[in-house]
Amino acid sequence: MSTAFPDLHQVDWSQIPAPEDDGAARHLEGMRVPDVALSATDGSSVSLAKLAGLTIVYAYPRTGRPREISPIPDWDMIPGARGCTPQSCAFRDHHADLTAAGADHVFGLSTQGTAYQREMAERLHLPFPVLSDERLELARTLRLPIMEVGGLTLLKRLAMVIEEGLIVKVFYPVFPPDRNAADVLAWLQQRQASRS
Repeated sequence: MSTAFPDLHQVDWSQIPAPEDDGAARHLEGMRVPDVALSATDGSSVSLAKLAGLTIVYAYPRTGRPREISPIPDWDMIPGARGCTPQSCAFRDHHADLTAAGADHVFGLSTQGTAYQREMAERLHLPFPVLSDERLELARTLRLPIMEVGGLTLLKRLAMVIEEGLIVKVFYPVFPPDRNAADVLAWLQQRQASRS
């Protein structure tokens, strides 16, 4: 599947290696999010520690652009690398449902710079901001799962549910990426039902 310009939306997941649970996210549930200011694509600065209510953060390695060559050869063959655009589109498509199920905030998160993320957020019409951890402050403090690829430090794909600054649920590993939003939504709906 290493074409020079892959379709970022259509992926045959049976041809992509699935990531394994390496235990790198086991420590996250029950942790408090550090007070780290992250630049957002809407021009704001966001500290996940200070947000009231329920926050969903999905992390991904890096998005590509249409007709852009992958950062390294055989990018698609790295378990967990491919699928950032489908994951983001799924959170876009489920945004209203996530909000209805109790999410007060939804964010994407990567180590890419805000300008790069802004182009992607606008092109994909994301109804929520994407946060940049370009300096790896959040990743290092929380010890988020990372991978080193082609000289880049990238986040491994995961999703976190944060309530009043406390991580209450982690989805890791995530595969296939385009199902992540539906899995988070199902968890939120079950939680909502159990409280009513």
